Parts: sequence; C-alpha cells; structure tokens
Amino acid sequence: MSAPAPTLTVSLPTFGDPPGGDWRGVLDLARAAEDAGVDRIVISDHVVMGRNTDKYVWGRFPLPPEGAWTEPLTVLSAMAAVTSTVRLATGILIAPLRPAALLAKTVATLDQLSGGRVDLGVGTGWQREEYDAEGIDFDRRGQLLTDTVAACRALWSDTPASFSSPSLSFDDIFCEPKPVQSPLPVWFSGVLHGRNFRRVVELGDGWIPIMGASLDDLRDGATRLRAAFTDAGRDPASLRVQGSATYVRGGDGRPDLGATLDGVPALVDAGATDVAVNLRAFCPDLADAPRVLEAMATGFAAAVGR
Repeated sequence: MSAPAPTLTVSLPTFGDPPGGDWRGVLDLARAAEDAGVDRIVISDHVVMGRNTDKYVWGRFPLPPEGAWTEPLTVLSAMAAVTSTVRLATGILIAPLRPAALLAKTVATLDQLSGGRVDLGVGTGWQREEYDAEGIDFDRRGQLLTDTVAACRALWSDTPASFSSPSLSFDDIFCEPKPVQSPLPVWFSGVLHGRNFRRVVELGDGWIPIMGASLDDLRDGATRLRAAFTDAGRDPASLRVQGSATYVRGGDGRPDLGATLDGVPALVDAGATDVAVNLRAFCPDLADAPRVLEAMATGFAAAVGR
C-alpha cells in the first residue's frame, strides 16, 4: 500500500478536574474535536495511584495522588456514542492490568459500537503500586504485556481460540463478537529495546516513542521498524508512527500553537505518520476548546499540505 497521509491526534483531558465541573463535558470535547476535523482523539490511563508520583521520570507528574483518572475504555465507549468519524485511541492503556480475555471482549465491543474506530495504544506503565493493588507482579510486566496482546490477537481472530504463553494459556475458547477491524490496530509505546522492537513487528501496527524522544530517535526507530516489517513480509507502508509536537513558547511564556505546528513537517520527514498535540497545553480554559481545536486542525492541514 502507499504511505497514508499524516493524521492529527489530539489528547483530551480525562483526568484532573472535569470539564465544566461535570465529567460528561468530555463528550462535548469529543464532539468538538470531530467537528473541527481532528483525525484521532486519545486519552490516557491510570487505574489507581500510589503516593510515589515523584518516581515519574518524565518531568513533574500532572496530578497529586488523589487526583481523578477516568477509565479510558469506558470514556471512549461514551465518546463513540456521540461521534461518528473521529478515531478513538488510548495513549496508553496499561494492558497488563486487565485480564486478557476481558480486555479482548471490551475492546472488540467498543470497536463494534464505534463502527471500527479503535486504536489501542498499550504499554506497561511506570508505577509499581498499580500492579501491587491488583496482585500482579510488576517485575513481569514486560512479559505480561506481550502475552496479553498476543492472547487478544488470538481471541479477536480465531473461533474457537487457543493460546499458550509463559503467563497465560487457554484452549477451545469462544470470544464474540470480533472487532470490526481486522486486524484491530495496536500501537506499542516506549523505547525500541529488543523485546519491544519484536512486539511492534510481531504483534503491532504502530509505535509510540517514549516521551522526550528526539527527531533522530524517531527517524532511527521508524527506519529500523520499516526494514523489519519488510523482512517479516509485512508492508512497511502500513507501519504507523506517532510523533509528539514539541511545544514552542511565545513571548508570554505560553505554548504558541502556530509556532508549534511549524515543527510538524520535520516530524513527518523523520517518519511520523501521526502527530500528537495536547489540547490542555493550548487551551487552559476548556470553554475555548471548539475554537482551539479548529485552529489545530486548520494549522495541521496547512502544515502537511492537505
């Protein structure tokens, strides 16, 4: 296939204070994003929080431990009911915290209800306390991620399904309905160390580089992955790669949307097929969200020439 046109992903705030004082306000944000022409909306995940937010290595954690985090698959289901075209993504879902069969069922149901609009971004997370709270071994999180996604793949494609791995096995199992999409796109996050590299090539459709990845990191990873797709008999043009916009601050010290979007062509040139922008960074007052989302979509379209 030919390389797909670059797409715009906007991260919506589904944690912290609810928009307008009511969590149903996130549905208004989803509608506004679709109306503006945003390609994908993405929301993040934490099941529970421990006190050790100082262990977050990518800067200051955005909330205190008692801050609210809504459950992303539930929120995306509600968003699916009020939208019709925008893609619905997790970025990321901490997949090992969900039993594989339940995750496969939930995601397949969401894909059916949304008409095939789900992108499942997954990773292991960083917080030991979440694993401890569910009685899951944090030190096995990498193996659990691999096995969970591989089991979901089996349940989404086979009837009946059988699967065997170091952490999970089942035989002659029926899981219906299947997702609308075949395959359902799975994006793995993180650094492309050996095991994660294999996950993307063998089980994935996309890569979400770790926060703070440079253009050189992005270019090197995308090049290596596309070569590995070719070696595995997969179409390298099918690989999706997310590039995160680097925020440029204006004279007032706040992120400048126009200057930030000027960096989009460099991300695309480095191999990004998708560019992610955080709504909160440019919209501290969510009452302005429709206007800001429109400016994002218009500016992105101009940046990529579409």
